[in-house]
Amino acid sequence: MIHKITCFLIIVLGQNSWSQIQDRSLMNGKVESNASDLSGIYVINAQTEETVTTDVSGSFSILAKADDVLVFSSISYKEKRVMLKTEDFSNLNFTVKLAMLMYQLQEVVIKKYDNINAESLGIIPMGQRKFTAAERKLETATALNATANGGGMVGGSISADPLLNFFSGRTAMLKKEVAVEKKEFFMKLLENMFSLEHFIDRLKIPAEYVKGFEYYAIENDKFTVILNSKNKTSTEFLLGELAVKYKEMIADGGK
Repeated sequence: MIHKITCFLIIVLGQNSWSQIQDRSLMNGKVESNASDLSGIYVINAQTEETVTTDVSGSFSILAKADDVLVFSSISYKEKRVMLKTEDFSNLNFTVKLAMLMYQLQEVVIKKYDNINAESLGIIPMGQRKFTAAERKLETATALNATANGGGMVGGSISADPLLNFFSGRTAMLKKEVAVEKKEFFMKLLENMFSLEHFIDRLKIPAEYVKGFEYYAIENDKFTVILNSKNKTSTEFLLGELAVKYKEMIADGGK
């Protein structure tokens, strides 16, 4: 008896499902949004619970009929429900616009602690001079190490490396590297402080002479001191004076 009832229910449910399918036709549509990749968006028929997903272009196909509600759901988009109308099935350009979800981060606070550095933490002694890469090489090559070979003579002796570096020309070469490094530093500082238009429009330096004028300016010791102080007003004033002299040099050279 139970077996017969079970078979009857299966048949009834099967017929009901089949009738639902027969009543519905294939609905073709497309979702639109600002994103370029629209794949993986769920399209659910709320009446039949049939679920499909969109392709990269946002296109989808699902069995439905008029008055069915399609649910569009995705982790990246706001859920949207659309009740289908009869005319939607004859619309070859049936589209549904989705709005992207904007996830707002909590406030991020960045605190700057000016007094925390290698010296304050005791990693290096206080008040040490800070060397650039080229200056460090020169310091190493010219420093007299009074403890060198200390085990060989009473009271120790002085390393001969600085003398060898001097006579071999290595010291002179390293000094040139330091000088070039300083010029490159001042050049970047100058170009970051003033735009190319400033030299051309304000100082009236011809465009083809701007780079030469920059080198001319950083050769001036007084100018590099003011430039290094990062006082833009004072730097601009002296730069104007140098520009007048430099344009006179260009004019004299053109005669």
